[in-house]
Amino acid sequence: MKLNLLLTLALTGTALAAESDYTIPHPETNPGSTFMLNLATTGTDPKKIDFDKLPRVPAEHAILSDVRDRGGTWVHQHAYLAHHDGRYWAMWSDGPGLPQKGVTPEAHRNRVPGHDRPHTRNSYATSLDGVTWSKPADLTGPPRIPGFGWIARGLWVRDGELLALSTHFNAPGYSGEGLSLEAFRWDKATNQWQTHGTVLDDSMNNFPPKKLPNGQWMMTRRDHQRQVSVMIGGVKSFDDWTIHQLASYDGKGRPEEPYWYTLPDGKSIVGLIRDNGKSRRILRTFSTDNGATWSPIVRTNFPDATSKFFALRTSRGYYALVSNANPKTRNPLTLAISPDGLVYTHLFYLVGGRHIDYPHIIEHDDHLLVAFSGAKQTMEVLKVSLDDIDTLID
Repeated sequence: MKLNLLLTLALTGTALAAESDYTIPHPETNPGSTFMLNLATTGTDPKKIDFDKLPRVPAEHAILSDVRDRGGTWVHQHAYLAHHDGRYWAMWSDGPGLPQKGVTPEAHRNRVPGHDRPHTRNSYATSLDGVTWSKPADLTGPPRIPGFGWIARGLWVRDGELLALSTHFNAPGYSGEGLSLEAFRWDKATNQWQTHGTVLDDSMNNFPPKKLPNGQWMMTRRDHQRQVSVMIGGVKSFDDWTIHQLASYDGKGRPEEPYWYTLPDGKSIVGLIRDNGKSRRILRTFSTDNGATWSPIVRTNFPDATSKFFALRTSRGYYALVSNANPKTRNPLTLAISPDGLVYTHLFYLVGGRHIDYPHIIEHDDHLLVAFSGAKQTMEVLKVSLDDIDTLID
């Protein structure tokens, strides 16, 4: 099935009649549409998906770091990737866990310990091919204040420099006074990370900045009260930002970990948001003015296990969304494909059979590199050929 036929399926769909309330989404004329999923096999109803029988995506696999022998007393989470200066870079949160009392180290291999604890640091590793990685090393150093920690927030290539973003937080969790988004700069001369400064106080971004159609940088943000907004700027300096409200975390909703990308028209923006409520669906909103204002948030028909996700537009033109699409559990990690960034028409199995979550993906050299955490005990990557994805959607 070619991409033009994929687009036809997204817009007309053989199963659309069974869900006739799903109208074609459009950022200006129909932003309230809930239509985001229309699979070639099961149509618009996510309850019909058999996640164990999804087509498998071929991939090379590597483990960057593994703490399963520490019985849940240490955790890995919040994976991020970049390609800079001829190398792949990965960073992640690396810190104490919250193991259950009386559980042996062996039994803990099948459990998920707590995270975002005091004394959490960030670690990093590099690779020439995305498969063989250097030994993990410290990035941030210890927290600056007793009882605080560092949450990894992504790698940002700005004006030719590689910046590592990390939120300094009042542990446990991030909803406390003292929250700040900080930057570290890679110093090639000394082969070390150097403190670069505060990006913005009272802020925790979700993913590193991307360029808006107007040339400004934008990233989604939460404050210590868990209110969701966007940060726009970053051109004059790395710490020059304006804030625009996106969503409220209150009795009417529990939006978390927002993400955005630009549609093929080169101007309209899709905002996707994890719903920490009971819907088990991805939320969606649109902006047509470079993130200054957003349409009312709607609950889509795309399933989600209330976990973090990531999407990008590939060099082949289609969009790739990596997530925990099984609403019952964070297993497996799936790859969804959309020809237009609005409706996803194919869903594939990346890796599973265990707890897997918090992915990040980049594209380089005709491959997707997917980083993720395994039960918060391992930091892992998959290297997927775009040619193999093309074959699966052909």
